[in-house]
Formats: sequence, C-alpha cells, structure tokens
Amino acid sequence: MKMIFIKDVKKLEGKRVLVRADFNVPVKDGKVADNFKIEKSLATIKYLLDKRARIILVSHIGRPEGFDKNLSLAPVARELEKLLKEKVSFKTLEQCEIKNEDNLTLLENIRFYKEEEKNDVAFARRLSKLADVFVLDGFAVAHRPSASVVGVAKFLPAYGGFLMNEEISALDNMLSTPKRPFVSLLGGAKAETKIPIFKNLLKISDNILVGGAIFNSYLFAKGFNIGDSVRDEKCAKDILRYCKNKKTVLPIDVVVGKKDGSGVGVVKIDKTFHVDKGECVYDVGPETIGLFSSYINKAGTILWNGAFGYFEQKPYEKGTFAIAKAVASADKKAFSVCGGGETVEILRNLHLSDKIDLISTGGGAMLEFLSGKVLPGVKIIKNN
Repeated sequence: MKMIFIKDVKKLEGKRVLVRADFNVPVKDGKVADNFKIEKSLATIKYLLDKRARIILVSHIGRPEGFDKNLSLAPVARELEKLLKEKVSFKTLEQCEIKNEDNLTLLENIRFYKEEEKNDVAFARRLSKLADVFVLDGFAVAHRPSASVVGVAKFLPAYGGFLMNEEISALDNMLSTPKRPFVSLLGGAKAETKIPIFKNLLKISDNILVGGAIFNSYLFAKGFNIGDSVRDEKCAKDILRYCKNKKTVLPIDVVVGKKDGSGVGVVKIDKTFHVDKGECVYDVGPETIGLFSSYINKAGTILWNGAFGYFEQKPYEKGTFAIAKAVASADKKAFSVCGGGETVEILRNLHLSDKIDLISTGGGAMLEFLSGKVLPGVKIIKNN
C-alpha cells in the first residue's frame, strides 16, 4: 500500500498543520509514567518544526465522559516541552479557536467532547478550521472512525506522518513478503480479540505459538477442568478448530498455582490434566519454553502479541520473560514485530526494545490490520 506521506508536501512553511497523535499514556501523580508513545511521535513533530510549520497537536487520554481533570493532557504538554526543548502552548479547543499564533500547540483531551467519538460532521469541520493540512500520525487510533481521525480528512488534505509510515510499511511488508519461516506468537488474557488475527495468520504464518487465554480456552473446549483459569467460553469452539490446525504449536506443560504465587507446580498436558478450583494456569512450563524457543530461533519473521502468563506476579513471569529474550536474541537474522500494551511493557522493562525491529504503538489497531481489515485511518491516507 502506498501512503500519502507528509514529506510529499512541497511547501509547509507558515502552514497550519493539525496532527492527530496518540498520547494515550499512563499518568501518575501529575507526571507521564511512560513516554514511549510520545517519543515515537517526535519524528513528525520535529520535521514540521524544521519546515517552519505551525503545529496543532490533537490527542486523548482514556475514555472520559465529559471534562475530567484526571484525564487532562497537561502532563503530556510538560513532557513534550522536556523532550523537544520547545515551548508547548496548552489550550482548550475554544481557546485555540479564538486566537492561536503559537508555533506548537497541544489541545486538551479531544475526548472531552462527545462529538469526537461520534465522528460528528460539524465537530470535524470545526477542528478543520484550525488548520490548512491534516496529518494522521497516531497508528494506535487508526482503527477508530472518530472526528479527529477520519472526519477532518473530509475538509483538509490528509497525509500520514513518520510513525504511520513506519508502522504501515513494516506490517505491510510482513504480510506480503515475509522472510520464512514466519513464526507468530499469540498470548494475552483476551482470547476473543485474537480470533480474527489467529484466523488470518494461519493463512500466512508457517507456525503459530499459542498461550495465555487462547490456550486455556482450547483446554476448556477439549473438556478439561481448568479451575479458575481465564478463558473465553463463547469463542472456545473457534479456538479449538484453529488450534487443531497443523501450523499451531501448543504448550506441552504449564505452571499452575494460586493468584498470590503460592502452591505453584508444573503440570504436563496429557489425558490426566486437571486444575482444581481456586487454582489457575498462570504460565507456560519449562518444556514449552524450550519448544517455543526452538521455533523462534529458526524464524525469519517473528510477530508477537500478548503475554504467555500472569507476568505481573512472581513466579509466573518466567515463561513470558524467557520467550521475550528468545525473540530479542533472534534480532540478527529475523525481522521482528511486537505489539500490544503488555507486550511492549515487558520488552521495555527487560530493556530489550532495541532488539526488536518494530514495537507497534497500536495494540488494537495492529490486531485489526493483521486480521485483514482496512483501518479507517489508513484508508484516508492511502494513495489510490
């Protein structure tokens, strides 16, 4: 897919550029707790500053219902100033409409306006009047048909930013011309969200390594007693069918215990498999780690989304951390893409981010893109 890129614009000096970024970051005690997404947006902002454009940044935090001071973007404005070493004017939409001659402005949380998520036409037109050009650089919101994502593109020439270009190019290449073997890893606690991508990846992957709630749901569908383990009973039949595919590689042992990390034991997956009530499958076992690592070590392309255990609680982090290290160690010969909030968190906490070719900023957007859907935000910057 050829994207209409902001670098294609010949003259930007003096132009007002509305940039839809994704600054949906964790905030603690009035400060940004993790600036990963902000850092990933800097390339586009710096490019526009160098071109002497006047920038109006639009983003959101959380899902507010009206104004909520706890979901203000004020901490993001301060973080941007620190990273860019530039003055960032922080304004409400109304303040920006009255007068805005600043070089770099961040608008208050756009989701404070109910019209945003409804993609209200009048609201989109209102936003568009702030600028001459629109740039979509928030891949994480590209699957949202919101006013600040797709609505403004009806009134302004729309382009993709550097982050959008990086993410779409990498994902497109991975889907169309992957280096073989193509190994996908699917985990996480929400099995239902992985069904479409599981189905699509079976068409293009050589192997899919499965864990987390997907595997628990498979065990449930097979009739095993899995105690209180997280599973999706509604999707269990679909998961059972996909897990029976010869491309799917399932765990051969798991770690079972209680939520507080007590009563831990390794249980093999055989006909006698059973988990008592009050206990859960919380991690993949040591033999599974070895099995999965053998596939990862031979891979030419790696896609990873979702943890393989309850990594927040010791000792259930061992499987996921071992797999993360295996993916990172394959960096010299394999092209790797990792995404999803917890997956990114794991890699950053283990200081392995620099070993991954693309850490996607968009969990939900990445899943939808890889499931074969055309994202609304991608559609508006596609060169037909």
